[in-house]
Amino acid sequence: MGGVSIAVITAFGLIAAFLAVILHQYKPEYAMLLAAGAGCGILFLLLSAFSPAIEQLQALLGRAGLSMAYFKILLKGLGICYLSQFAGDLCRDAGQTSLAGKVELAGKLSVVLLALPVAMDITEWIFTLLE
Repeated sequence: MGGVSIAVITAFGLIAAFLAVILHQYKPEYAMLLAAGAGCGILFLLLSAFSPAIEQLQALLGRAGLSMAYFKILLKGLGICYLSQFAGDLCRDAGQTSLAGKVELAGKLSVVLLALPVAMDITEWIFTLLE
């Protein structure tokens, strides 16, 4: 996984969780900020580790002659999923379960809207095959 190992990410997450539990006893609002910051840090570490894989997939798609637009849509969809899940988890941690559900629903609907051009392309391709 690139330059960052899963052991480092796991250790970072466990240490942050331990500190958040201790901090929650004294300042719950700071514990939530710590959890949000640690979550952002983990996402950054994952993205930096994932970038070589993205470059390899782009090269593979280029050699196969497939459109990069589909790859970009896939990456955007993954990003929307991760961000809406992350935001939903933070809302749940803050005790706002209803808001968490709304944030996650917004992420799901965003992915559907993002995928509409792909669905249209597939539909057009099927119609050309049927002609």
